[in-house]
Amino acid sequence: MGTAFLQGLGVGAGLIAAIGAQNAFVLAQGVRKNHHLVIALICIGCDVVLISAGVGGFGRLVAISPGLTLWMTRLGAAFLVVYGFLSLRSALQGAGLAVSEHPPLSRKAAVCTTLAVTLLNPHVYLDTVVLLGSVSSGLHEASRWFFWSGAVCASALWFLSLSLGGQMLAPLFTNPRSWRVLDTLVCAVMWSIAWSLWRSTGGLE
Repeated sequence: MGTAFLQGLGVGAGLIAAIGAQNAFVLAQGVRKNHHLVIALICIGCDVVLISAGVGGFGRLVAISPGLTLWMTRLGAAFLVVYGFLSLRSALQGAGLAVSEHPPLSRKAAVCTTLAVTLLNPHVYLDTVVLLGSVSSGLHEASRWFFWSGAVCASALWFLSLSLGGQMLAPLFTNPRSWRVLDTLVCAVMWSIAWSLWRSTGGLE
């Protein structure tokens, strides 16, 4: 159970921490304290719904076709290998979150923008529904929901950290060196979990 929770926490953190428009927006509003808590809660809520759809939906799907578990687990491992490679490439190239200056947003504008940068990004569905669903499909029912809780915790910790600690974290996340370290760690976590998933399917036999 604990292993499943840590897997969910590791995979979820690696996916959510990837540099993108959503993280840049949350951090920027956290720095300015512009509806930052509302924005963080919206991001977390969206992740909870999408992660639940992935973990729960894929769980029911593999229950209908037991042979699908093997291939979905291997597909999840393949996704993690590719994602780890992209993180490694990002670490080699170097990047940072640019927190530009803009006028404060109204609450309505903040909510609409948060939903847009979250739900209009096709990668969010690939990450939460497809990838997390694929990785969790090889777990037993109870373990699958420990995995879910780990992924949800990763989302909550990340967005609350960006939002509530925005002013303190901004110098760190705008420094390309910090992102090189983070991307390297993400790569290591992704590849280690991919290795364990591949072994669990008998891929090395």
